[in-house]
Amino acid sequence: MKQRVLFLCTGNSARSQMAEGLLRHLAGDRYDVSSAGTHPVGLNPGAVTAMQELGIDISAQRSKRVDEFVDQAFDYVITVCDRAKESCPRWPHTGRLLHWSFEDPAAVLAPTEERRKTFRTVRDQIKARIEEFFSV
Repeated sequence: MKQRVLFLCTGNSARSQMAEGLLRHLAGDRYDVSSAGTHPVGLNPGAVTAMQELGIDISAQRSKRVDEFVDQAFDYVITVCDRAKESCPRWPHTGRLLHWSFEDPAAVLAPTEERRKTFRTVRDQIKARIEEFFSV
């Protein structure tokens, strides 16, 4: 049976979307993976581009509200930003609640190339954390 993982952040536009795509790509069919936001704002094009650089297409993913998942059971609920951790609803049937804090690349107000670099950095940090997750 597949383990269920939910990644949460505030906007569900970048960090949680990249985490969803990375875990799905790296784990194949071993996990049922979703992502959501406390205040979803839509999929960020910078996240899509950063993931395409690794050959992972997340362009069909959509930004979802945490309310869509609150009644579902998960083996892991993983918050990827501090604000989501603070406002994270409780799931009575969740195995483990984890917190991985990453900078919000969507919030970086800088020239285009610097923003791309930030998306890549955060993407690579998330990838490394997911690889650690597998070894636990």
